[in-house]
Amino acid sequence: MNLFYLFLTLAIGSFFGLAAAKMKIPGGLMVGAIVGVATLNIFFGSTYVPSQTKLFVQIIAGAFIGCIMEKSDVKRIPAIVKPTVIMILGFFVLNLFAGLLIHMVSPLDLVTSLMSVVPGGISDTPIIAAGMGADAPKVAVMQMARQILGIGIFPVLILAYDNRKKATQKDGEREANTEKRKKSKTKSWQSFICTIIIATIAGIIGKMTGIPAGSFVFPIIAVLILKLVFDFAYIPRWAKKCAQVLSGCYLGSIIVLRDVLELRYLLIPLIIIVLAYMANCLFTGMIIRKTCGFTRKESMLITTPAGASDMALISADMGVENTDVIIMQVLRAVIVMTFFPQIINLIVYLIGK
Repeated sequence: MNLFYLFLTLAIGSFFGLAAAKMKIPGGLMVGAIVGVATLNIFFGSTYVPSQTKLFVQIIAGAFIGCIMEKSDVKRIPAIVKPTVIMILGFFVLNLFAGLLIHMVSPLDLVTSLMSVVPGGISDTPIIAAGMGADAPKVAVMQMARQILGIGIFPVLILAYDNRKKATQKDGEREANTEKRKKSKTKSWQSFICTIIIATIAGIIGKMTGIPAGSFVFPIIAVLILKLVFDFAYIPRWAKKCAQVLSGCYLGSIIVLRDVLELRYLLIPLIIIVLAYMANCLFTGMIIRKTCGFTRKESMLITTPAGASDMALISADMGVENTDVIIMQVLRAVIVMTFFPQIINLIVYLIGK
């Protein structure tokens, strides 16, 4: 019977995920799967996803993040250390301040509040949050709001703000670095299998260590080494998409009617997230612009909470061709998803909630 429910859950999740992706919804594969499977679970209670799914999704997601760094990115790191440090510190202060504020003004527990503001992947963060004991469905809702901000709203606001400023003052900032990112050409099934094996071993070891999000962090590190040292790491996008659907199915299967009714408590947290990210984009972007020589648009795009792949498209549409912006977004994805969960776990432990 479990096999039938598993097939039904995956079928519903895939259908709704693909439909949401067709509608161009940010993180549509995961969001759609959550909605479809949650609806099935709430009304019929007939969903089933093995608990091991969470481990599998974390391993694939970690491996994918490990693959996005290129050797050409590493060569650029010394030149962008300063703005990267400012960017990460800005996001950390934002994460800590907004997370604690959400915890104080809403019924959300501390780990859920802090993980809701993590500027990481929309599909990776809720799964990691679930492993840390957070309310994963609520984290998923808040992460989706952040992604919508980063992709649909912030670029428009940045462009309008930059145009208004340029109308009142001359912007004599440096020209962009337009050097192309040199991507690895190792995209064979052999490298894919090797990457999966290495990531799986690392993920299992990470889980055995008991380190929070260890099954996610260890694959990132292992695949980064495989990619940068041996140039033999590759995760195709279809594997990442499958992991997103599985992640959505898992999260949707643990949502019950009580979770839906409690969504009314998320209005204030969502307002806090919007205002906090806007403030970070403005002030941290201004610091990067003043101290690191980036243009106004570049510095604000660096602090925009979107994914690295999304940022490549967004920046090109806005006339920004500086590859350092993309590299810093890649670094953000790796650093945030590797270290922020560990720091949050330490904070929760020290506060004792």
